[in-house]
Amino acid sequence: MNLSTTAIEVTGIARSYGDQPVLRDLDLTVPTGTVYALLGPNGAGKTTLVRILSTLLAPDAGTALVAGHDVAREPDGVRRSIGVTGQFSAIDELLTGRENLRLMADLAHLPRSEAAARVDELLAGFDLTDAADRRAATYSGGMKRRLDLAMTLVSRPRLIFLDEPTTGLDPRSRRDLWQIVRELLADGVTIFLTTQYLEEADQLADTVGVLVDGRLVAEGTPAELKAQAGHSTLDDVFLALTEQPTDAKESF
Repeated sequence: MNLSTTAIEVTGIARSYGDQPVLRDLDLTVPTGTVYALLGPNGAGKTTLVRILSTLLAPDAGTALVAGHDVAREPDGVRRSIGVTGQFSAIDELLTGRENLRLMADLAHLPRSEAAARVDELLAGFDLTDAADRRAATYSGGMKRRLDLAMTLVSRPRLIFLDEPTTGLDPRSRRDLWQIVRELLADGVTIFLTTQYLEEADQLADTVGVLVDGRLVAEGTPAELKAQAGHSTLDDVFLALTEQPTDAKESF
């Protein structure tokens, strides 16, 4: 596939920890400007894949192109192109919301005048202006998550990894974050999302992949997966895939 239309292309990726395989000969493609949701139970390999694609971990085998850059040979090019929001917040709770964003702007080497405007833009866009000069330690869980994502966006990356971004959030905060993802998508940003929330994938994803025991056992649009499995919800599809023996799942 042409790299101008492909944000991520994974071929034969494998990774083990000691003698325990975590990812097994994984192939995966994410078109530019789409949301790809990777589902899987705990220990399926979701976070390991994100760490490989964001250059934090080397694969044992296979290749991965991210924003047209090889993760092994061109890690700096990958890092310049992406933003990453992990399962745990990266904010400094001793700093204010504004100071956290200014710190990220400094790390991104934004000129001072551009940085100030970008910080104000993100505070407004993430509904944090009123709390901008409060210490982040005083923020609610949803506010901390919004600030964390805003920090990821300071340098305007066109490809964002969201690793279980709504874990622990209340339903309203989760839906607020979904709306932010939709707005990013409308702006042409590519989103790679890992989640254990089936409704989240159904609401946001153009393509859903199901990862079980390090293997991609099913892939398609939410509607395609539901039709293929003969179920009306992704919850039922997920249960059907994760409760069957591996060989049966591979024929799905």
